[in-house]
Amino acid sequence: MTIARVLAIAGSDSGGGAGIQADIRTITMLGGHAMTAVTAITAQNTQGVQAAMPVPAKMVIAQIRSVADDIGVDAVKIGMIGSAATAHAVADWLGTMAGVPVVFDPVMIATSGATLADAATIAAFGRLMRRATVTTPNLPELAALGGEDAVRAQGGAVLVKGGHGAGDRVEDRLIAADGTQSRWTHARIATRHTHGTGCTLASGIATGLAQGMPLAAAVERAIGFVRAALAHAPGLGAGHGPMGHAMGRVPYDD
Repeated sequence: MTIARVLAIAGSDSGGGAGIQADIRTITMLGGHAMTAVTAITAQNTQGVQAAMPVPAKMVIAQIRSVADDIGVDAVKIGMIGSAATAHAVADWLGTMAGVPVVFDPVMIATSGATLADAATIAAFGRLMRRATVTTPNLPELAALGGEDAVRAQGGAVLVKGGHGAGDRVEDRLIAADGTQSRWTHARIATRHTHGTGCTLASGIATGLAQGMPLAAAVERAIGFVRAALAHAPGLGAGHGPMGHAMGRVPYDD
């Protein structure tokens, strides 16, 4: 029996809603084997990020090499990268992994509004985008990266997430590297418990790619997983609470 091996490179969320914790749950629920390289340790809950400490780039790469050299990697998901040094070190390692799909979620700001990437780190995102199979910015992140044309110029596909848009409908739009577009439009789910949506979506896509799914199919399944998890959020905390990952495989009907 084989199982898709997915490496999540991201920060740890002590509240369990986003980051590595969301990655592990998503990959596992979708049938993959989750491996991790923690890039930062955060003290956070549903109301915000109280403290964050980047993990040294050398230690991040040590985690990556440890699992890649022994277990192997079928896909990589990159979230909160921690520092510019780590971004460059990860990009260097990815250069040795030709053919392995990469999903890059350019995390800059947490759901609570806390800043998770400084200017130097954001400037280093270009190297990761150039290696990514797909980059998954939300609307504010897309604007911070220079807009759709700027991200597309890096060469990979782009999934523009519409959750930050206005209105009672959410549109997610995938622009493939060749310019082909796919769109998914759904009714907005009325909930404040949205912590970890971006991490979950990116990990879901990475799992699909690791399992051999075409990109559009992996995106569609991941969107369905996020929506089901949102609909089944347990309602924890006084702020933006975690989603119900354990129920993410239960279909959600608009």
